[in-house]
Amino acid sequence: MENLPLHKAFTLLEPGPVVLVTTHDSRKDNVMTITWTMVLDFSASFAMTTGPWNYSYAALKKTKECVIAIPTVDMLDTAVGVGTCSGRDVDKFEKFSLTRLKAKHVRAPLIAQCVANIECRVVEIIERHNIVVLQGLTACFDSGRKEKRLIHAIGDGTFVVDGRKFDRKEMMRSKLPDGL
Repeated sequence: MENLPLHKAFTLLEPGPVVLVTTHDSRKDNVMTITWTMVLDFSASFAMTTGPWNYSYAALKKTKECVIAIPTVDMLDTAVGVGTCSGRDVDKFEKFSLTRLKAKHVRAPLIAQCVANIECRVVEIIERHNIVVLQGLTACFDSGRKEKRLIHAIGDGTFVVDGRKFDRKEMMRSKLPDGL
């Protein structure tokens, strides 16, 4: 084995998938790209890392709601583009031709081009670590969408894409919640 510089260790654990997070600050919609997300439990609790460096963060703190929109590999350049410009300067929905859909429980919009959207409320913001804890309110999935492969950031400007699935549901049945 070769040594890896410690400052690159996060690239070994960088979670995925890449998500687009929409917010609404009572004046306008915005969207940001987030690559650091985590599932907290089976009851639709999630966490993501963001902070004041992101324009959407103020809206997230103020409204305590957002939508996690999940893009697929055909949206890779859109996800990178959204993440490399600021909503302070540009309407990202217009610039990247993203279609807003009305959410059921939050003012932030869903993104029609994404394979899935999860409406969320902010449960807690742990400022010391820039962690936003979210509770899912409702989720939708576009089962008719042909492309379903998700994007995973490595953290160094490169990405990997979901590939072949391996089914071990029966082997894991005792550990899975009912209904899965």
